[in-house]
Amino acid sequence: MKIGVMVPSQELGNDPIALRDFVQGAEELGFDYLQITDHVLQVEPSDDPEAFTPYTIKDAFQEPFVTFGYIAGCTKTIEMGTAILILPQRQAVLVAKQAAQADFLSGGRLRLGIGVGWQQIEFDALGMPWKGRGKLCEEQIEVMRGLWNNELFEFDGKYHKVPKSGLNPNSVQKPIPIWFGGMADAVADRTGRIGDGWMPLGPPDMLGPQFDIMYAAAEKAGRKASDIGIEAFFGLTNMMDANRITMDDAIALAKKWQARGATNYTFTPLGLGITDVQEHLKVSNDFKERMQAL
Repeated sequence: MKIGVMVPSQELGNDPIALRDFVQGAEELGFDYLQITDHVLQVEPSDDPEAFTPYTIKDAFQEPFVTFGYIAGCTKTIEMGTAILILPQRQAVLVAKQAAQADFLSGGRLRLGIGVGWQQIEFDALGMPWKGRGKLCEEQIEVMRGLWNNELFEFDGKYHKVPKSGLNPNSVQKPIPIWFGGMADAVADRTGRIGDGWMPLGPPDMLGPQFDIMYAAAEKAGRKASDIGIEAFFGLTNMMDANRITMDDAIALAKKWQARGATNYTFTPLGLGITDVQEHLKVSNDFKERMQAL
């Protein structure tokens, strides 16, 4: 069992000292890893009533790779991850370079959680295609792993043409682990075929069909189901409807995930109206200690 915590970027705001204090505090408390959320752009829901977003321009999202460099210099052992990085709105070779640099600076502590995104405005602004982003994402992963695993690499695919070249510095991990976020059938299938882990949301009893799809895809690809990690997320509020639950409720859900073979448990101290670093760490540590006592 690994236990991690989401960096509460929206609650801490744009305060680098608060960020430093939070990540160092999480490491001192014995959390295994940190997770960072990702958005390049924010919209005002009133400007686009059809946009599916629980956020506004007032919500801070730290750029993951720049932030990982900062965290690498502030910490020694705690792992870092994205929950999730919207991969297909970015250039694969550049992401490979940025991830390799973060992995190098941290001594091999990076894990990439990736997804295909749900906010089209970011794709439009970044000049990347919205349609077909799932297939694009799969080829991106092939390119990134090729660059991480080899000193020199070349590739000629549908979306990418990479002349014989390489990254320097390159990643410590060969390759950097890639986990998929999402609950769609396509995500479950993709995870089974090529993912190192799955990062769904919601209770496991609602995801039975997706578990079946993932494990069937893994078997077809000649992979062991036990090689695929499962990360479950827990909080005391739902960011979509602001409904609150108790810590007992969160632990009860964790027990359900434990029965389904979860390997990673991430607490998200979001939406509680807390702005103090120590209060965020206190509630997060309460979850960790309750989990360790199971």
